[in-house]
This record gives sequence, C-alpha cells and structure tokens, in this order.
Amino acid sequence: MTRKIDALLAEYGESHQNPTNKLVHWLCVPVIFWTIVALLWSLPVPSAMAGISFLNWATVALGVATLYYLALSWRLAVGVILYCGLCIWLITRYAGPWPLWQFAVALFVLAWVGQFWGHKVEGKKPSFFKDVQFLLIGPAWLISFVYKRLGVAY
Repeated sequence: MTRKIDALLAEYGESHQNPTNKLVHWLCVPVIFWTIVALLWSLPVPSAMAGISFLNWATVALGVATLYYLALSWRLAVGVILYCGLCIWLITRYAGPWPLWQFAVALFVLAWVGQFWGHKVEGKKPSFFKDVQFLLIGPAWLISFVYKRLGVAY
C-alpha cells in the first residue's frame, strides 16, 4: 500500500518535471516559506502571548504545520523543523534597510513571479490549484530530494 506522503510527492512531482521549473522551485519554495514565516513573525501578538520568548504567530503556525508534516512522515518533519529553525535564525538576525515585513513582501512577490514563470516553462499549472495542501508539500518535496541524496529514507 502506498503511503500518503509518497502519493502526494509523486503527484506534486508530475507538474515539476522540467529542469528549469525544478531549479526555480529549488530557489523560490524556500524563499516563499521564509517570507511567510517572516510575515507572521512581524504580526503583533496579543497581550497573552507577549513577553513569552519566541511565542508569536510564526511559531504557532510552524507548530501547526509541523503536526501536518509529522502526520505524513516524521523523518520529513525533522527536515522541515530544521529548515524552520534556519528561518527563525535568519529572521532574528535580519538587519536590512527595510522593515522585515516589507522585505518579506517584496521577496514573496518576486518568488511567486518566479514560480509562475517556472510553471509556464513547464506547461503545467501549479499543484495547489488542484489542492491547497500542495502549498505545504513543496518544501517536503525538496527535502525528500535532499534525503535521497544523503541516502536517508523519508
């Protein structure tokens, strides 16, 4: 019997065969993920959350996303958790000329333009047009390639 994660990765991969589109995804998917975390990090938190280190909208959303990944594959979840940690590390060290949220919005738009261009080259619509959960499968798809390269099962 095929595991759900295997079926999702295979279906996602169907619209990501073109080498140019794959390269675009290797660049844009991590950037989009980071920008979403950065935007959530930038949102004001309610007083109940204020003062608790690292408790904000980004960490709450990452916690929920981690539960989704854990339900699919605990090994892929570990990879996503490591990337989440990198995202938070980069966000806490951001010292650019624009506020974090403005920088994140600019990168978000540019990365999505890249994604849609990649799919135009591919000649296939993005998977999330069929099912919104594929927005979360993109990062797992990339991590699955890293795992394969390292000889780690997912």
